[in-house]
Amino acid sequence: MEAENLTTVTEFIILGFPEFPDLQIPLFLLFLLIYLIILMGNLTIIALTCLDPRLHTPMYFFLCNLSFLDISYTSLTLPKLLDILLRKGQCISAIGCFTQMHFLISSFCIEIQLLTVMAYDRYVAICHPLRYTVIMNPRVCILMVAGTWIFGFLEPVAHNTLISHFSFCGSNEINHFFCEPSALLKLSCSSTFTVESMTYIAGAFIALPCLISTLTSYIYIISSILRIRSTEGRRKAFSTCSSHLTVIILFYGTLMFLYMRPTSMQSLNQNKFFALLYNVLIPMCNPLIYSLNNKAVKEALRKVFIRNHFK
Repeated sequence: MEAENLTTVTEFIILGFPEFPDLQIPLFLLFLLIYLIILMGNLTIIALTCLDPRLHTPMYFFLCNLSFLDISYTSLTLPKLLDILLRKGQCISAIGCFTQMHFLISSFCIEIQLLTVMAYDRYVAICHPLRYTVIMNPRVCILMVAGTWIFGFLEPVAHNTLISHFSFCGSNEINHFFCEPSALLKLSCSSTFTVESMTYIAGAFIALPCLISTLTSYIYIISSILRIRSTEGRRKAFSTCSSHLTVIILFYGTLMFLYMRPTSMQSLNQNKFFALLYNVLIPMCNPLIYSLNNKAVKEALRKVFIRNHFK
């Protein structure tokens, strides 16, 4: 009898936000606006970096990659969510679901490493300013970024392959707004122990070393800043690092709450909320966080605006 209840799932139904049946159109308009802000903000960062020679530095090269990553993973989830809210387009093929999950987990891995590389860049810039151009030369920067993207795409392969071979019984409805791993695991009849163990191992061997490296970089950075005698010098040094530190706190706080707890302790509604922070709030805020206190970005934006206005 147990074997008869197991089914080969060919598609899943992503529910979105069924708890708000009367707010589907307002939610559609809200998420459409947010998606447009994410695209506009991150594309602006990329365009300014390409157009202004003063921004052709390692810091903005890494920031361009972060902006491209933000656009990529929000484009994996928000268009489908908009379709769900507007047209009830809730169906997604099993292959499409597992593919979406793979690229989303890849995005986590890439961003973890990219933020670590950006912290190291700030460490070299502030603690070893005279050797900065030698240490962070173009070849090193390209190799660092290429390594984060390649490793990020390869790391989730075993994890996602295992999930794709799970047996699913009963409902094929995913109570989330994308193919989120913990929501998918709740539908499985197979033992999830191996996958959960792999998640903790990945956290221990990938996320934790990156977090320790990032925090170590900032310990050295802050100690170097505190030794700067002039108030103006300390202010400028803090302003270049505060934006990156804000993003790190938001990112790691959300990630740990989402994936570093046992499945039995996870609430789907809580997971949805924190997934919204990661998939929506952080990509929307990143361009603002990195540009509001950044004189070079504001000058580049003003220069491009004046050039186009007086053409």
